[in-house]
Amino acid sequence: MTKAYLFGVLHDATERKNTFRIATKNFSYCKFLTEGIHKLGSNAWFYKEGKNRNLWIVEFSKSFLKNIRIESKKDKIEYIRGYFDSEGGIPRSSKVRFYLYLAQKNKKDLVQVKKYIEELNISCGVLHNPSKRVDPKYWRFFIRAKSYRNFIKIIGSYHPEKAKVMRMKI
Repeated sequence: MTKAYLFGVLHDATERKNTFRIATKNFSYCKFLTEGIHKLGSNAWFYKEGKNRNLWIVEFSKSFLKNIRIESKKDKIEYIRGYFDSEGGIPRSSKVRFYLYLAQKNKKDLVQVKKYIEELNISCGVLHNPSKRVDPKYWRFFIRAKSYRNFIKIIGSYHPEKAKVMRMKI
């Protein structure tokens, strides 16, 4: 894991006064994030939210990612991977048609990540709002079927559930 990856994951995080807070239902992903932050030289902690909820929280200091910049090709790949792990969609069932997409309410951020993906010669569909009536601020784009293999090989996923489905597609 890199800081660029973590920066991508933050697109689905909560920002507090001094910390970022990432929520996940996957305990092993929670541990992966916490251990990765420790290996990168910062402190992080995790806890279960509520007695009866299957929700894990990872928190770490906002200062850890202060002044981060996405510049190199490697940074962009890691950033996209983190973005996909937090804001990407993939079917969980093998009974439905395979797809890959990224979605976000911040259109400007989504335009930027789409640009990075296309710089890697991975073909994307049109950025669109699937239902202005349901949510006029929700945007998404798909990875084109002809680029699934490249997306999986180049970007991939660190999220245990997404990585497992992707491994079955190669």
